[in-house]
Amino acid sequence: MTGRLYAIGTGPGAADLITVRGARALGRLDVLYAPAGRKGGDSLSLSIVREYLSDRVDVRTRHFPMSLDAGEKDAVWDAVAGEMAADVAQGLQVGFITLGDAMLYSTWVFLLARLQGRVPIDIIPGVTSFACIAARAQVPLAMESQSLAVMACTDDESALEQALLTHDCVVLMKVYGRFARIQALLRRLGLLDHALLMADASLAQEQCFRALGELAPDRVLPYFSTVVVNKGWPAAATARFNG
Repeated sequence: MTGRLYAIGTGPGAADLITVRGARALGRLDVLYAPAGRKGGDSLSLSIVREYLSDRVDVRTRHFPMSLDAGEKDAVWDAVAGEMAADVAQGLQVGFITLGDAMLYSTWVFLLARLQGRVPIDIIPGVTSFACIAARAQVPLAMESQSLAVMACTDDESALEQALLTHDCVVLMKVYGRFARIQALLRRLGLLDHALLMADASLAQEQCFRALGELAPDRVLPYFSTVVVNKGWPAAATARFNG
């Protein structure tokens, strides 16, 4: 059998938000690579997919450092890409799982850059966190001719401000540790009433905050926290639905 590599988006967190295609691919894997937040730590994406795995799959957890040292990160990506390529060359069905969608703010793209053209690859899309948040909070992401921007809060403030001024709806990802800065920006632009924050979307501990101006700037939020700002959706409606 010809070996193949599958990159599978696991969705925002709930196991039943994996796509049917993703679940079927997981069930026929020989080897599964799962990213972990720290060495020896658990993998949230692995906990999401366990029920779809066969008893024979070889699960390999790999830690990808959040380091500013490019050389350190490159060494890890090179090593894991080499492992995957060797597995595929042996005719194995190999998987890599990642939260949300594989092509959005994912470690997978760094592996893709190293493996594209070397091995057969299938990328299976996943439900993004902000698509889940919009559904859970009942706030649209875009309507008719409206524009949507997806920004990382690691970007500089001028870029975030420009996006908020230019687009009808803006998704602000990677809010963890940066809420005070985002809250101040939204207050200055008069957008607090059009914003909501959701943490751990779709999980049992999910939290939704709609009155962002009332939150303490130094409030400690869960790691998976995202802000959605929709200027075209009535502020009263945003506040009315409390999830």
